[in-house]
Amino acid sequence: MSETISSPPSQKGIIAFIERAGKKIPDPVIIFMSLFVFCLALTAVIGGLQFEITGADGGAVTHSIKNMMATENVRWMFDNALLTNWLSFGGGVLGVILIVMLGVGIAENSGLLSAVIKKVGLRINERYLPLLVIFLGIMSSIATDAGYLILIPLAGLLYAGLGKNPLIGMAAAFAGVSAGFSANLIPATPVDVILGANARIFAESQGIPFETAAGEAINPATMHYFFIFTSTFILAGLGAWVTSRFVAPRLEKMSYQLPEDLNLNDFQVSDSENKGLRAAGLGLIIALAAVVGLAMGPLATYTNEAGREVTPYLDNVILLIAMVFAVVGIFFGVATGKFKSLQDVVKAMVTQMNTMGYILVLTFFCYNFLALLGFSGLGTYVTYLGATFLSALGLQQFPILLIIGFILTTAVINLFVGGLTSKWMLLGPIFVPMLYQVNPNMTPDLVTAAYRVADSSTNIITPMMSYAGVILAFMRKYKPELSFGDVIAMMVPYSVAFLTVWTSVLVAFFAFNIPLGF
Repeated sequence: MSETISSPPSQKGIIAFIERAGKKIPDPVIIFMSLFVFCLALTAVIGGLQFEITGADGGAVTHSIKNMMATENVRWMFDNALLTNWLSFGGGVLGVILIVMLGVGIAENSGLLSAVIKKVGLRINERYLPLLVIFLGIMSSIATDAGYLILIPLAGLLYAGLGKNPLIGMAAAFAGVSAGFSANLIPATPVDVILGANARIFAESQGIPFETAAGEAINPATMHYFFIFTSTFILAGLGAWVTSRFVAPRLEKMSYQLPEDLNLNDFQVSDSENKGLRAAGLGLIIALAAVVGLAMGPLATYTNEAGREVTPYLDNVILLIAMVFAVVGIFFGVATGKFKSLQDVVKAMVTQMNTMGYILVLTFFCYNFLALLGFSGLGTYVTYLGATFLSALGLQQFPILLIIGFILTTAVINLFVGGLTSKWMLLGPIFVPMLYQVNPNMTPDLVTAAYRVADSSTNIITPMMSYAGVILAFMRKYKPELSFGDVIAMMVPYSVAFLTVWTSVLVAFFAFNIPLGF
C-alpha cells in the first residue's frame, strides 16, 4: 500500500499556535531563576506587609512578609542554599527520588523491562490486542523509555503482521504509555514518589495538615494507590473502546506503506532473554519473600511510647519497592550475561543517574525558590490572595467544581509546558495550600490526584511532549508525509475520553468518600 511521499504540510490553526507558544516559553529552570529574582525584589517592596488567615483551630493567624534584601535574610539564603534549602529540603525528598531511580535503573538497564514488554506483546490474542496494548502501555510508565521505544513500534509491527494499519496499534500504545502515564498497578513508582513527596513539602511549608479528609496521616508514596489501581483497568478498557469505536474505523480507511526492512524478528524475545525472564521470576519470589519477612519481622507494626501505632514497612515502602526492582533486575542481568560482575550493576545505576542531571539542576533552583517563598511569607500571601478570590466567587461551597477547575487549568497548561515534575513544582506550591484554604475537603492527596489526571490526559495532544518527535518518526515509517497535526487529530479521541472519564472517576472517589490510597 505505497503512495507518493510528499513533504509534511506546515501546521496551521490551534496546533501551530500551541507549538509556537510552547517554544517561546523558557525552560522551567530559567523560570525558577527568574521567579527567584522577581520574588526577591518583590519582598523588598512589600516587606513588612501584614495579613491574617484562618488557622487550623479556626482562629485568625497574623503573618508578615520579610524583606529578603535585609542583611540577615541575605545571610540566611547563602547559609542554607546547599543543605537545608536543596539537599535536605522536605526531609531529603531529593534523596528519596534518587534511591527509587537506582532500583528501577538496575531493572531497566539489565534489559528486563524491554524483555517483559516484548514477551507479553508477542503473545497477545488479536481479539484483545487493543486492550492489552493499552494496558501494557500504562504499566510501562515505571520505565518510560521502554514504553515509548519498545512498545509503540512493536504495536505497529503486530498490527502490520495482522494486515491492519500499523498506525492503529501505535496510536493505542501511545495512548497507554502517555495518556495513562500516572496509572499503574505497582505502588511507589517514581511518579508516586515525585508527586507525593513534593505535595507534602508544599502542604507543610504553609501549615496545611498532610492528612486525608478523614484526618488520617498520608503516606506520600501510596496515597493514590487505590485510585491509580482502579484507573489502570478503567483506562485500559476505555482506551480499547476508543480504539475500536473511533480510531480504528478512521485509520482503516487510510493508506499506508510497509518499509522494505520491516522484520517482526526485530522484536522477538531471544533465548537469552527467555532464560533471563525465568531467572527474574525466581528473583521476584526471593525479593517478595524478603519483603514479607521484613514486614513481619524488623519492620512489623508496633506501638511506640506515645501510644501511636507505627508501621515501619509502610513508612519504608519506597526502599522495599526499589529493592524488589534491583533484585529482579540483577537476576535477569546475570542470567542473560548483561551483568558479569558487580561492577556491571554499578554501571547500570550510574547510567540511570546520568539521566537525573536535569532533575538535580531543576531541584536546586526550584527548592531554593520554594524555601524563599516559605521563609519570606510570600508563598502564604499568594495563597491568601488566591483563596480570597476563589471564596469571593462562592466556590468554597462547591468542592467538585474546584476539582474540575484545577484539572482543566492544568490540562490547558500542559499543552504549552511539558514535564510532569517541572509543572508540579510550579503549580503545586500554589494550588495545594490555596485549594485547602478555600475548602478543607481539598486535601493535598486529592489536589495531587487531580494533577495526575490532567497532566497525563493531554500529553498525547501537545507538541511539547518530550517524545513527540520520536513518535512522529516511528509513525512516518508507515506514512512518510504524516505531520504532528495528523498525530494530534488521531489522538484527540483518547485525550477527551481519558480526561472526561478519569475526572469522573476522581469525582466519584471524592463524592463517595472512597480512600484514594493508604
